[in-house]
Amino acid sequence: MLERTVFESISHRHLVSVAPSASVLEAVWLMTADNGGSVLVIDKGGVLKGILTEHDLLTRVLAKGLDPKTTKVAVVMTQNPHTVEPEVKVAEAVLTMMEHGIGYLPVVSHAGKILGTFSVRDALPREIGDAASLAEFNEQVNDALA
Repeated sequence: MLERTVFESISHRHLVSVAPSASVLEAVWLMTADNGGSVLVIDKGGVLKGILTEHDLLTRVLAKGLDPKTTKVAVVMTQNPHTVEPEVKVAEAVLTMMEHGIGYLPVVSHAGKILGTFSVRDALPREIGDAASLAEFNEQVNDALA
């Protein structure tokens, strides 16, 4: 069976993004309208500055009692997020997510074009299993080399 790339697997081919100056509430409205769990933060020049996820909303906004109407996305976003190139295999991307404890990976081309966002929800069960096997293998290799 052929291994899919992250670009082949992403369900949302359109970008859901906000400017760093947008309010958290505006970002939440976009996420809700898109039925997604993240929004990319892109500046006027088209440069990826960060990502705002449902986890960020819980830990950096709600848990701290910040007002989503007045809090700017730039204050609470994850800056300089891990990214993945479109040809990376899904299992490798899921492994990266497992290793770094993240739920979303912006998909960015070699030329720097932002293509979308990969989520573990885009992965098939076998691809998640492959990632878990890779993680176990990496752990065994690290133990052997230690």
